[in-house]
Amino acid sequence: MDLGIRGRKAIVCAGSKGLGKGCAMALAREGVEVTIIARGLEALEKTAAEIRAATGSTVNVVSADITKPEGRAAALAACPAPDILINNAGGPPPGDFRNWDRDIWMAAIDANMLTPIELIKATVDGMMSRKFGRIVNITSSAVKAPIDILGLSNGARSGLTGFVAGIARKTVEHNVTINNILPGLFGTDTMFSRVEAMAKANNMSFDDAKATRLKTIPAGRFGNPDEFGALCAFVCSAHASYLTGQNYLIDGGAYPGTF
Repeated sequence: MDLGIRGRKAIVCAGSKGLGKGCAMALAREGVEVTIIARGLEALEKTAAEIRAATGSTVNVVSADITKPEGRAAALAACPAPDILINNAGGPPPGDFRNWDRDIWMAAIDANMLTPIELIKATVDGMMSRKFGRIVNITSSAVKAPIDILGLSNGARSGLTGFVAGIARKTVEHNVTINNILPGLFGTDTMFSRVEAMAKANNMSFDDAKATRLKTIPAGRFGNPDEFGALCAFVCSAHASYLTGQNYLIDGGAYPGTF
C-alpha cells in the first residue's frame, strides 16, 4: 500500500535507537524526509547512514536535548515546517513513589508531558494552515494498564493523553490528526536495561528475568521496533485522516481487557 506521504517532512524525537528509529525507518521507506533528534551524535550519525542506505531518503540529524527550549529550537530550525511530528522520550525510571521528590516528578513531566505539548504548540498551526498534519505521541501501555513501579510514567503520560483527547477534536477538520501509540514490551536497549535491573533486584540471572517477562506476553516474544514503526507510518498516512484522539495499544496481547 502506498501511504501517500512521499515528499512529506517529519521530525522524529529520540530517533537514533529503539522505537524512534523504527518510526524514522518506516517513514523514510515511504519517501518522507526525516529529521531525527537525540542527544548522542555518534548514534544519530550511525542511524542516519543506515536509514539513507536502506531507503534512499534524506535524513537530517540534530544532536540536542529535546526537553530543553534550545533543543526544541534546534529541531525546528532543522525542520521548520514539519508535516509529521513523532513525540518520543525515554520513560522515567521505575521506583517507589515515596522516594520521588518534586524535582524527580518535574523531570518526568517535562520529558513525557510538557515537551510533547510544546512541540505540538510549535507545529500544529502550520500543519492546519497547510491542511495536512500527523502528530503521534509514543506513550506506554502503562497508560492503559498502570504498573505500580512506573508511577512517574503512569502520571506524566496519562496527563499527555488527557491533553491530546481535548485538542485532537479541534484539529481534525483541518486534516491534522493527533494520536498516541502505546507500546508494551519491545526489544529495545531500554527494555533490556529494565530486565537487567529486575534480575539484580530479585537475585536472578538475566535469562531468567527475561523469561519471566516473556511469560506475560501471549505472543511469546518481545516486539520488534520495525513493526512498531509500521503502525506509526500508517497512523501518519494519507489514509488515516479519519483517525484522531485515539490510543493504539501494541503489546502482543499482554493487556487482557475487552476494551
